Amino acid sequence: MSPKELLYIEDALNHEQFIKTQITDCTSKLTDSELKNFVSSLSKSHNDIYKNIYQTL
Repeated sequence: MSPKELLYIEDALNHEQFIKTQITDCTSKLTDSELKNFVSSLSKSHNDIYKNIYQTL
């Protein structure tokens, strides 16, 4: 991989980590259990995306 491609992958990993952090913060503030479960599933999805990108390396 070229250095530029590695930078793109690093950027994508950082974005996924940021999104996961934001979702976790949001989940802790929710009181509606149905909405909280939905947002938690989003967190799992983004965690899976992060793992897939990382495993691609």
